[in-house]
Amino acid sequence: MTTDDGLVRCPWVYSDELTLRYHDKEWGVPCHDDRHLFMMLVLEGQQAGLSWHGILKKMGTMRAAYDDFDPEIVASYGEAKVAELLNDPGVIRNRMKVRAAITNAQAYGRLCDRVGSLDSYLWAFVNGKPVVGNWDSQDQIPTTSPLADEISRDLKRQGFTFVGPTIIYSYLQAVGVINDHVRTCAFKDPDFPR
Repeated sequence: MTTDDGLVRCPWVYSDELTLRYHDKEWGVPCHDDRHLFMMLVLEGQQAGLSWHGILKKMGTMRAAYDDFDPEIVASYGEAKVAELLNDPGVIRNRMKVRAAITNAQAYGRLCDRVGSLDSYLWAFVNGKPVVGNWDSQDQIPTTSPLADEISRDLKRQGFTFVGPTIIYSYLQAVGVINDHVRTCAFKDPDFPR
């Protein structure tokens, strides 16, 4: 997709500013910030069966409702907070997804106790270097991969939920472990000014 600035982007980019900004500034950019990595894991699980555009529109209210995705705080949520979230129109009001956020915050704490951080855990799977897809078209990009399958299985063993291979593949794309910008996209190059 080419926009008013003349830059070619991935074909999935909608014409609205919100998705365009997400594509240009975040998607596929290697992330090493644990809080952001945790937030994106929760949001990818929340997105299951929905559009990412819908998640982007709720991002601000979801950050507020989930205490800026502080894993320690989310891990401590009790039934009163679950009820509050299920009544908040600014979040995804799905009981299983709300509980998954709490479960995943608890599993995150255990993972960090064991390996230090979600950052070191994720990037160890790829020896610290992003996996770069060399796709000519959006149709070639898979929805899962052996890497996503492996991480999904391992996260499930550690008590995480809503981390199936498709969710994890999308997550890895979002946080830059996998760079699936199509070849013609100006943002394929991680050094492109953002």
